[in-house]
Amino acid sequence: MAGGFHNKNLFPLLSEEGHRLLQWLHEHKYAPHYTHPGCDRLTAEGLEKVRAFEAELDSPQQSRRNGEMPDWLKEHVETCYRDVPFYRRSGSAPSNFTSIPTTNRRDLSREPWAFVPDSQPLNDLVIYQTSGTTGHPLDVLTHPTPLAMYLPLLRTALAMHGVKLEGHCGRVSIILVCFQKSTYTYASISPVLNQAGLVKINLNPADWRDISHMAKFLDACDPEIYTGDPISFAELSRLPLQTRPKAIVSTAMTLLPGRRHRLEQHFGCPVIDIYSMNETGPIAVWLREAHVVLQKRLYIEVLDRDGFSCPSGVHGEVTVTGGFNPFLPLLKYRTGDWARLAFHGTQVLLEGLEGRPPVIFRGRRGQPINNIDVSTVLKPLLLVQYSLHQNRDDSLHLRVHGRIQDQNRLRDIIISLFGEGQRLFVEEVDSLPAAGKILQYSRDDE
Repeated sequence: MAGGFHNKNLFPLLSEEGHRLLQWLHEHKYAPHYTHPGCDRLTAEGLEKVRAFEAELDSPQQSRRNGEMPDWLKEHVETCYRDVPFYRRSGSAPSNFTSIPTTNRRDLSREPWAFVPDSQPLNDLVIYQTSGTTGHPLDVLTHPTPLAMYLPLLRTALAMHGVKLEGHCGRVSIILVCFQKSTYTYASISPVLNQAGLVKINLNPADWRDISHMAKFLDACDPEIYTGDPISFAELSRLPLQTRPKAIVSTAMTLLPGRRHRLEQHFGCPVIDIYSMNETGPIAVWLREAHVVLQKRLYIEVLDRDGFSCPSGVHGEVTVTGGFNPFLPLLKYRTGDWARLAFHGTQVLLEGLEGRPPVIFRGRRGQPINNIDVSTVLKPLLLVQYSLHQNRDDSLHLRVHGRIQDQNRLRDIIISLFGEGQRLFVEEVDSLPAAGKILQYSRDDE
């Protein structure tokens, strides 16, 4: 099967040794059912850009105070208003950065193509469909080069915790673990990690020939690190693994202290929490008492509900400008996450970050249902905004912003996921809370 992937169009930088590892990952007797070819289309030119990005991350950074603008910000704003259709509609760039209107996930979800600069070549365009951990799935337009830039950011975050991601040909460096009803899974080879393997798996038994194969395959891979979210790590910790990684890296959802402690005790390694979004890539890593911002060309603000900057130490919505994805240059993009902005020498800190808490719902047969699966099945309905709560008696309360075009279809979709007989109350509301973090998914404690 893997022989067909030794294709210079799919893997421009794949070496003979890398191909052998890829073939091993596909043909291993305990391997899962992969659902995607997982090709890495990074070119030699792209690899040079990734190396330059990594060198910039390692270079010294100037200290910053609240309200100070980095040198690159003015040019970024002018380029956006000149070259990006979404921003250009507003006319010329305001002379004052604080006058620029904010944008949000709803803008991007409605027309992602309008954020692509006119001058950006469309060769090797990648459309990444997010699962929507916040209840707002969207398509993110990107490219093999910015996708590969996640790895230097990951290396930087690991290094802050004393962990070195080495990566070399012949070994598996990273396994991304999921626990969902369905998701893309694949095996790939990373030129950035010197032809090391990068694998994405789903711990749903339906993705494996036999449930016992999960632990056997993971032990055979013996990865340097596992990445995933608190839900998938809870499943991972149930497997009888004989090997142990250098670190566990949690993204996408809030990692609660109790869960971190239990995972550290179980795996005997650091559990590292990275604040990341599909729109931006990794933003910050938890270190001691706060999240430390990783990217040097991502300008972070904390704004109140009216769009005004909050003083240092005051809670507000995390808003970002810049980024490394040329298909998605951001200007004052509201993340929907809330924190306090602080500074310590050259470090920009997010204190008290309120991210996306993981929620496991319970179906009619007692089966666990990941909140990501809820986002996935509701995506075709194009709901503007909603929140779903499960009560102690397992009944569901779905609140939807605005009118529902087809409530019967919505009910059928929810019940098909949770099971026949599921009690569901659907409420149309004029608005969901505007102040603070909207709790997209929630469940009463037992």
